[in-house]
Amino acid sequence: MSLDLFSKPGATSYLQNGANNPQVITGGHYDVDCYVEDPAGNILYRETKKQYDSFTYRTEIKGVYQFCFSNEFSTFSHKTVYFDFQVGDEPPILPDMGSKVTALTQMESACVTIHEALKTVIDSQTHYRLREAQDRARAEDLNSRVSYWSVGETIALFVVSFSQVLLLKSFFTEKRPIHKAVHS
Repeated sequence: MSLDLFSKPGATSYLQNGANNPQVITGGHYDVDCYVEDPAGNILYRETKKQYDSFTYRTEIKGVYQFCFSNEFSTFSHKTVYFDFQVGDEPPILPDMGSKVTALTQMESACVTIHEALKTVIDSQTHYRLREAQDRARAEDLNSRVSYWSVGETIALFVVSFSQVLLLKSFFTEKRPIHKAVHS
């Protein structure tokens, strides 16, 4: 299970239950504070200003585990955090595989190999999706900056053009001397 968590500037976001592999996708310097707390209130994991990390923990106490992603040190940047849940052990591919040790047939061995290869493909796809999301956010930010710069240049161009027209017009207008009437 994968989730995206949006953290506003100066905010703290909480999520309950299990997670690992947090990664900041967009925002600021791509870093957040994170901690994991068990149901008894013990801190199992705490990191500050991390961009990417992996945390594996086998639960010992039943209850609600709390994950906190904090963006309190950031005053302006909104951040998007991706993390991946893995709850429990993966069930065996073949029904008898987990209960007893036996030699696998060629078909079973091929199934296990294909399964492992597909897990690698899924991990690679997740990695590429995260990179695509980061690059898309960077491209959209660059696009908005270029648009604002273009608007500013257009306004400057019109101001310079208008002032040049006025300057050239002043060269070709006839200046009449002003006569003052003298009263005696």
